[in-house]
Amino acid sequence: MQIEFARIDSDSARFVLSGATPAFANTLRRAMIGEVPTLAIEDLRIYDNSSVLFDEILAHRLGLIPIKTDLTRFVKQDRCSCEGAGCPLCSVTFTMSVEGPGIVYSGDLISDDPETRPVHDDIPIVKLFEGQKVVLEARAVLNTGTEHAKWQAVTACGYKTYPVITITENCDACGMCIDECPRGVLELKGRKARVVDGKLEECSLCKLCEKACLTTGIGLEPAISIGSDTSRFIFVVESDGSLPVPTIIEKGLEYIRNQSTDLADTLSEIAGVN
Repeated sequence: MQIEFARIDSDSARFVLSGATPAFANTLRRAMIGEVPTLAIEDLRIYDNSSVLFDEILAHRLGLIPIKTDLTRFVKQDRCSCEGAGCPLCSVTFTMSVEGPGIVYSGDLISDDPETRPVHDDIPIVKLFEGQKVVLEARAVLNTGTEHAKWQAVTACGYKTYPVITITENCDACGMCIDECPRGVLELKGRKARVVDGKLEECSLCKLCEKACLTTGIGLEPAISIGSDTSRFIFVVESDGSLPVPTIIEKGLEYIRNQSTDLADTLSEIAGVN
């Protein structure tokens, strides 16, 4: 198994996973979406809310604000020595006190930990009119996307199988496949269509080129066929900013390894008993 990165930074990554099965590719996708822990606001104590939003809607909006997360400093509440009571090892407390007129932004959340704060300060929460107030205390805890989408570390995470484009000698260079391709993957070279250098991975596997080729009447089979390599996958991962993308990928793979190890140990114990 091999991973080749075409692009990677703290916000996004594009890479090719080779030598894997479709089952493993989907497992990696699901692990990055649902099993990488982040901080999100879970508990609220609202002292004053005279805004146009109900308390429940205000709580929902606050919960969806991405928060910078350092996984080396925090643990999930069910693993913390405080047993869920709330301490600096498993939670962060935010306070907010805003009076209108004006717009309440995510930057109005004041954290008791200077290094743990909203990813963006300009996320609008609610508009206050003259005399309206929002005064509250919020607690963010560590959890995973399998519990609720607000704990997902990614905004986009998906893959497709690696495209395989085959052009036979029956190609008459009519150019219809090129006109139909929505991503400009094909071009004419001499008297035959070909894939533009460096654009194979852009193919969306829509097969519009195949259909266009059939309309030329060259035979019952198109001169161009679109397939895929089911052992290679093109991944795109985008972070919401709570965690850097390299960390998301690493933690996703770490989760798969730990689950595999636990399964192997369980099977060994069962075999030993029998």
